[in-house]
Amino acid sequence: MSALNHPTPYYAVIFTSVRTDVDDGYGAMSDRMMELAVTQPGFLGVDSAREEVGITVSYWTSLDAIKNWKMNAGHLIAQKTGREKWYRSFTTRICLVEKEYSFQAQDQ
Repeated sequence: MSALNHPTPYYAVIFTSVRTDVDDGYGAMSDRMMELAVTQPGFLGVDSAREEVGITVSYWTSLDAIKNWKMNAGHLIAQKTGREKWYRSFTTRICLVEKEYSFQAQDQ
């Protein structure tokens, strides 16, 4: 769970993917993208999980912040490499988060 603590509304970019069997450089690139994303204006946080289908949700203050991240030079290289060798398929969805709520059980 992310440590996102930002008032609504904000934007979520939902990236769902199915990987190929190629791992060459994937972990290092993933780590590098996280290091780069946290320095981007408007970046709020990220949640990610991977099984057969990977789901990464990144959170942003604005559509402009999302557009700037998409066009970031390092991110463009990751996108190109992902298409060439790491992903069988992927889908990106961008949505406005208007409300959020959560639950956390108390330790007993």
